[in-house]
Amino acid sequence: MTVLVLALDTSSAAVTAAVLAVSPATIELVAERVTINARGHGELLAPAIHDALDTAGNVPEDLDAIVVGTGPGPYTGLRVGLVTAAVMSELLGIPAYGVCSLDGLALPGSTMLVAADARRREVYWARYENGRRVAGPEVSYPTDVPPWEGPHVRGAGARLYLDQLRTLRPDVYLLDGDYPSAWSLALRAKGKILAQAPSDPLTPLYLRRPDAVAPGAPKAVSQ
Repeated sequence: MTVLVLALDTSSAAVTAAVLAVSPATIELVAERVTINARGHGELLAPAIHDALDTAGNVPEDLDAIVVGTGPGPYTGLRVGLVTAAVMSELLGIPAYGVCSLDGLALPGSTMLVAADARRREVYWARYENGRRVAGPEVSYPTDVPPWEGPHVRGAGARLYLDQLRTLRPDVYLLDGDYPSAWSLALRAKGKILAQAPSDPLTPLYLRRPDAVAPGAPKAVSQ
């Protein structure tokens, strides 16, 4: 049995859409579009989905499931991916599965720290042992990240704040790969995909309040 899956992630500066063929033995990346634009998620995701499907020689009705990164990430960008996945799931009548976006940075079977850029001089981080997330996701300053096993780190936040992480452990070794991988997200959801499990709730991992808030009531003017 081979299942055709659309994988999306808008949790970072990378706008990612990919078509993958998932079977019990393999996960094949059929087509992928990744654009680095921290402010363009709303404009770029739909064309990326169209281009990935067109390159794969498929149409949306060919899809069997959707996988989407649930963050952590900025409010606006993250919402674009999750809403798109939910709407497509409803319209196509196929399940959608949410995966922590940091899981899409952790290498299979690895022991490492994953750190994404959270802006405000902070990182979104998670710790992995033998490929399994054992702590996080959390948001903190790089120098406040708790100790982790092994020297390996990965992610845009790790690259940006490598010097600060080296104050925690001098043997830090940065692995290539700044943004979540569609292939890794599909791998994390593989069991649900092949079991044809019901859709996940697609709950976003914001970890902190959005920068933009509704204005409060006007203050009374004293006489």
